[in-house]
Amino acid sequence: MANIVLMDGGMGQELIRRSANPAHPQWSAHVMMNEPEIVQQLHRDYLDAGARVLITNSYSTTRQRFEKFGMPERLVSVRAIAHDLVNRARDEAGVDARIAGCLSPLVGSYNPERLPSDAALLEEYRELVEMDRDRVDLFVCETMSKASEARMAAIAASESGKPVWVAWSLLETPGDDGQPRLRSGETVGEAMAALEGVPVDAILFNCCPPEMMTAGMDQLASDGRPFGGHANGFTPIPKGFALGQTVAQLSARRDLGPDAYADHVMGWIGRGATVVGGCCEVGPEHIRVLGERIRAAGHTIANAV
Repeated sequence: MANIVLMDGGMGQELIRRSANPAHPQWSAHVMMNEPEIVQQLHRDYLDAGARVLITNSYSTTRQRFEKFGMPERLVSVRAIAHDLVNRARDEAGVDARIAGCLSPLVGSYNPERLPSDAALLEEYRELVEMDRDRVDLFVCETMSKASEARMAAIAASESGKPVWVAWSLLETPGDDGQPRLRSGETVGEAMAALEGVPVDAILFNCCPPEMMTAGMDQLASDGRPFGGHANGFTPIPKGFALGQTVAQLSARRDLGPDAYADHVMGWIGRGATVVGGCCEVGPEHIRVLGERIRAAGHTIANAV
């Protein structure tokens, strides 16, 4: 039996469902600026469901995104709101949970071809880490679409002295060799090799279909570090996903209810995964059922690898 770190589920899609306002290109940040109370409540719901690692609601809170909407001066204050809300939820729940600072794609998800230079990536990730370092327990570099992107985020995060987890996003279909690939087309092996020399405590997949994550789990296991993942429940991401538009382009799968999702995750745990949770379209009920399945299998739920 093992200690399994149970993370929370997705924020953005769930917040839009709970919001009184239509979806906006700033997505979860827009909800947080206008309806902060529902962000805090969602964090609390994940804690009540059994999650013991919460990721800050700062996925869409980056300098490039805020500059695009003409409000760069609000970046620091809005990122601080994300910290306040998640910490209030933890204090209110009174549970021993850890807060993970979110280091997300700086420009937009699933678009590795639009990434700036490595030097520019490192500079901006260092800026975000400086804003977060005293308010979080660890960092998660998530939805990384390219090996060098993940390396730059991980270098910046590691300079904080806090634990670092890296999570790559995979394409919806395998490469010509039948193996899963990052959205850049790089192999999982190339992604892991790019982290050489960087102190990374756990490696994951996230924000992609659970089936593709299953196909790559053995490769993560071969690295030797704690591993796992948090999948999304989207139908296949459309080719040419329009950067900067609302998530109305995406729709939820009908075959990934809480029990079906837990089936996938328990399969990963059977392969040795010890860090699991959910991403977009995976909500509190999914996490509650997953936690029940983990405990029923004799494992212990933990908050650290």
